[in-house]
Order: sequence, then structure tokens, then C-alpha cells
Amino acid sequence: MDLDVFVTAHRAEWDRLDHLLRRGRRLTGAEADELVALYQRTATHLSLIQSSAPDPMLIARLTQLVARARATVTGARRAGWRDAARFLTEGFPAAVYRSRRWWIPTALLSTALAVVIGWWISAHPEVQSAIAAPEELRQMTRPGGEYETYYSSHPAASFAAQVWTNNAQAAAMCLVLGAFLCVPVIWILFLNMLNLGVGIGLMSAAGRLDTFLGLILPHGLLELTAVFVAAGTGLRLGWTLIDPGPHSRRTALAQQGRAALGMAIGLALVLFVSGLIEGFVTPSGLPTWARIAIGIGAELAFLVYVYILGGRAARAGETGDVETTDRSAELPVAA
Repeated sequence: MDLDVFVTAHRAEWDRLDHLLRRGRRLTGAEADELVALYQRTATHLSLIQSSAPDPMLIARLTQLVARARATVTGARRAGWRDAARFLTEGFPAAVYRSRRWWIPTALLSTALAVVIGWWISAHPEVQSAIAAPEELRQMTRPGGEYETYYSSHPAASFAAQVWTNNAQAAAMCLVLGAFLCVPVIWILFLNMLNLGVGIGLMSAAGRLDTFLGLILPHGLLELTAVFVAAGTGLRLGWTLIDPGPHSRRTALAQQGRAALGMAIGLALVLFVSGLIEGFVTPSGLPTWARIAIGIGAELAFLVYVYILGGRAARAGETGDVETTDRSAELPVAA
């Protein structure tokens, strides 16, 4: 395509569209129809230039022009309670359900890694001595020691808020850093499993693994599930950069990135629930079986939420992405 000839042929249309946009609401019915037609033609021109004769300055100008026209034609739409309800009942659970082939293997492999690390530490006293001095280990693992008092060392409300903030940041990092070819996500996940494995190993060596599990399971089931979902989604985002499938790399990454952003919001709510359990249930005076039962109940409720609501929404075509009208126009891609 001869770009100079193309610009000469269509510059008058672009200038006319710009003029109509500057008029704002002071358009007649015929002018409004003309604006819509010019918007559609200019969007087509932009697609042709992007695919055949990319010119950065011209693309920037037309992109801005098309964006302004699109905002004028479609109008600004404000999110409301209906959007929030749709997100919670369809968008978020569907996104978690659709990414299950990533986060379930992530959860299984990570749990296995934590167990192996715990067994290795428990079975090798020299490893334990490399972690801390014997007196420090006794201080951590004895009845009433640091592992037990950790959950009651601060007021429940402030502790729950602190836990929620830390876990939400870790989940967000997994989601965001997935775009860096998965490596940072794997590292964050490894550090989390290492910390868990150290606790398992030291408390098991002290003969108090049951106490440790009684403290971890009430909140840890839901908390770790949220972390695994975030890590699996981050890994999926990173893999999209490597293998975008039938879409262009930019389009596929944008689609997965928008869904990941929604996942970050949803997982923040899930981690808020696990933070409440960790702040108020884990250090409570309830029997161990009751605390664990609450944790299992919260975990089962989340899985039912994902597999029932999310599965139904996913089968209906929900992807967790924003509404079609809120997305940027995409160029067709050959199969």
C-alpha cells in the first residue's frame, strides 16, 4: 500500500471526523449519523495501516481519533452494583474454573514439594542445626513456643488485616510477574513452600506435627488455594507470552492480562476471608477439630463456588474478561 496516496485519499474524512468530535453534543441527526459512519471507516483505515504500512505517528493520531470517536458513539458506561454482582457470580469464578488446568497441578506439585522439604528437615538433624541453634529450635517448637504464639501475638483485627495485606500482595505479585516468562512466579511459590516445609520439618522432628497442622489447616487451606490459583494464573499468563495460540501475542496477552486483573480483585476477597479465619479462628480457644472443620468448610465452599457457579458460567461462554463493548477492537487473525 502506498501510504502517501492512502493518506491523501482519506485525510479529509479524518479531518471531518475530528471536526464533528469537537462539536460535541451540538450535532444534528444527520451529523450524528455521519460521525458514526466516519468512525467505522477510520477504524478500518487504522487496521489497514497497522497491518500493511505501519507508521508510528499516523497510527498514534488515528488511534487517538478512533478512541475519541468510540467514546462519543458508545458513551461512557459506569460500573454499578449489577457489574459487581456479575463479577462475583460469573466473571471471577469462571476465570478460576477456566484456569484450573494450571492451578490444580501447581497446588499438587507445590504441596508435594513442601512435604518433601519437611521430611528432609525432619529426618536430618544436621539440616535442623543449619537452620538455627538447638536452643532456638526448642524455643520455636516447644509448647507455647513461637510457632504457637505467632497467631495470638497481636490483636485479632490488626493481625487479620496484616495477614490479608501480605497475602494479597503475594498473590498480586504472582499474577503480575507471570508475564516475565513464569520465572518470578516459580520463585515466589518456592519460597512459600520452603517456609511451610521448614515448619513441617521442625515441628515433626519435635513430635508436635499434629499441633502444627492444627494451627495451619484452619486458615491455610483457603489461603494456599488462593496462592495456588494466583500462581497458576501467573504461569498461564507467562505461557501465553510464549505460545499465544490462534491470536496475536499482543491480543492474547491483553485478554489474559485483563482476566488476571479481575482475578487479583477476586482473590483479594478470598484472602480477606482466610485472613479473618487466621486472625479470629486459628488462635481461638475452640477445639482443634472445630477449627479444622471451619477451615475445611471454607475450602469446600470456595471449591463449590468455583465448580458450580464458575463451571456453569464458563460453559455459557464467560471468560472473566471485561465486556465485549469495553475491549479494544481486534484485528482478525488467520487460522
